[in-house]
Amino acid sequence: MTITIEPDGTARAIYTEALDLDSMGAATIARASHVEPCIGGWSADMSPVAGPLLGPFRLRSKALEAEVAWLERNVL
Repeated sequence: MTITIEPDGTARAIYTEALDLDSMGAATIARASHVEPCIGGWSADMSPVAGPLLGPFRLRSKALEAEVAWLERNVL
């Protein structure tokens, strides 16, 4: 897991159920993408964070992997 902390103290991370947000104080969760079925399989639409449409991927798990990799490279 990658957590980025901004100079103002704001922390950013990719939400997972393993992340214990309650222990960190008040949290705001925002959608960064949409992984959805498409012609040819699955796509990861990164437009909520001004990113590209990734895919298609034959498996949903591959779209999720691409989504996380893109977010780690470009947002965190």
